[in-house]
Amino acid sequence: MTTQNRNHHLTNRTAGLGCFSAGLLGAALSVYKVFVNPSVPETQWSYPFDRASFTVVQVWFALQHAALLPGLRALHATGAPGNGGPARIGHPVAVISMAGFAVTELAAIAAAAEPTDSPIALLLGAAYGVFSLLLGAALMVTGVAVIREKFWQGWKRWIPLSLGIWLYVLVLPALAWSFVGAGFAIASWMLLFAALGWVLMRDDGEPLPRRTNFQRGRRPFPMARALRHKSQ
Repeated sequence: MTTQNRNHHLTNRTAGLGCFSAGLLGAALSVYKVFVNPSVPETQWSYPFDRASFTVVQVWFALQHAALLPGLRALHATGAPGNGGPARIGHPVAVISMAGFAVTELAAIAAAAEPTDSPIALLLGAAYGVFSLLLGAALMVTGVAVIREKFWQGWKRWIPLSLGIWLYVLVLPALAWSFVGAGFAIASWMLLFAALGWVLMRDDGEPLPRRTNFQRGRRPFPMARALRHKSQ
């Protein structure tokens, strides 16, 4: 293994460990929120926590989302999504959306004592919604690219796509209809991130070589045209 590949391997393993740990701890905290005894009315934004506890929880969620960011970057670095258009679009959108989540988690502290229908709470809810939609779409685009590239084999090639589908099909509907259901839905989503981290921790350290134009499906410059231009 070359020095470059060794560094690539260690970077992906470190990012995978962070993603794996953040996924497990995020799942645990999401389940904990379901069973904690409420300290405030359900109409308060910080429900079920009081303001102090809510601040601690939100800071943790922000750090957790930040820990997932290197996992998304490492997914792209493995070369599993390839170098085509979907990978070039899906990756940055996913990273930006996850970073937006982290910032919104911190911003939510300002509305801790506000009712859920206050202007600031509605604004925060809209921010969560926008970043959720963008992240889900980006993960699905990236996931389709991973499946098409066939660089990853077996169950792990389905993880990125599952992350996007899970967000759209389970997490977002649960958030709209049930506090308890949302807790378990988010917990299961975080376990998928833990699975992604596990795969990255076992990365073989060999990034996918950049494909040529011909491999991307573009036709090489025709020989007949080259000879014709040469003769003119």
